[in-house]
Amino acid sequence: MNRTALIVFQKNEILGKVKTRLATTLGDEMALKIYKQLIIHTHNQLKQLTADTYVFYSDHIPSHPENEELMYRRKIQTGMDLGERMKNAFESLFSEGYEQVLIIGTDCAALEQKHITSAITKLELVDVVIGPAEDGGYYLLGMKKLIPNLFFGIEWSTPYVMSKTLEKLTHANLSHDTTEMLSDIDTAADWEKVKLNFKEQL
Repeated sequence: MNRTALIVFQKNEILGKVKTRLATTLGDEMALKIYKQLIIHTHNQLKQLTADTYVFYSDHIPSHPENEELMYRRKIQTGMDLGERMKNAFESLFSEGYEQVLIIGTDCAALEQKHITSAITKLELVDVVIGPAEDGGYYLLGMKKLIPNLFFGIEWSTPYVMSKTLEKLTHANLSHDTTEMLSDIDTAADWEKVKLNFKEQL
């Protein structure tokens, strides 16, 4: 078994349930098309990784998932909110014996394999590694042991997620490092900045 596991937190491709902030401007159908493109982009960055990859779906495991031919493990998220769902995912993989576990989402059009590889390398030297997002959240989180406190007492989807996480790390006297700051795709303006980079024009 590989000593490092990567969690991909992914929403099922359901009309009206993905990229809801985008949908308020562009409509549900366009938001779903964009989300599908972001999923393709994210998974394209994972094909050469040496880490074991686990895709945690929000609702159900699709009958014909993306990259079905690859040796991904597939699970379903459990928990009442995002924090609890992430905590449970980390906990399940640490319980399987992994020494490093990282998590990413599927909202970052700027994410490249190098950012994940860099995080894995940095994690050798610190307790926690974080990939900061321009909106005040993070697109990546990695740790060498479960730190439950990082998943509670945080207002998710606000500009304070990163700062609150750093505050918790400092209070617990845990070392950390960061990767390059990137931008998630949450609004129509975010999409306008990156859409020309996608092969399928929407």
